[in-house]
Amino acid sequence: MSTDKFPLLQREEERDVEVTWEDQQRINTFSKLNTRLESLEDEYKKQKTEKEYLDDLAMEIELLDDEQPVPYKIGDAFVMLPLEKAQNRVEKEKDAIDAVVEDLDSQIAGISAEMEELKKALYSRFGKAINLERA
Repeated sequence: MSTDKFPLLQREEERDVEVTWEDQQRINTFSKLNTRLESLEDEYKKQKTEKEYLDDLAMEIELLDDEQPVPYKIGDAFVMLPLEKAQNRVEKEKDAIDAVVEDLDSQIAGISAEMEELKKALYSRFGKAINLERA
């Protein structure tokens, strides 16, 4: 079959650009950053979900009777804690997750900025002959 019938790129978009070692390093760096970004975004979603669970738990604990001990999970076991102690532990866990979420957010922002710089450099060199968009 002739490629003229089914061109992948328009003739004016075709560029026969030689890929240098530096170009390949940029492409590899972009790929590594993209993989890292996906991993961080997955972890970010998990931590946000855990935060929502803890928020719900904190609201439920507030509705309990002050004198009633609360079953609280530590590791694989549940222990009975006084209400105030359970509330303090939930607050500490929420604060810890907030710190993790904040850290993940800053890492995601940093990686995204670095990827944008690499995209600009690679698109200026290769034009439409390279696709760096996420699926």
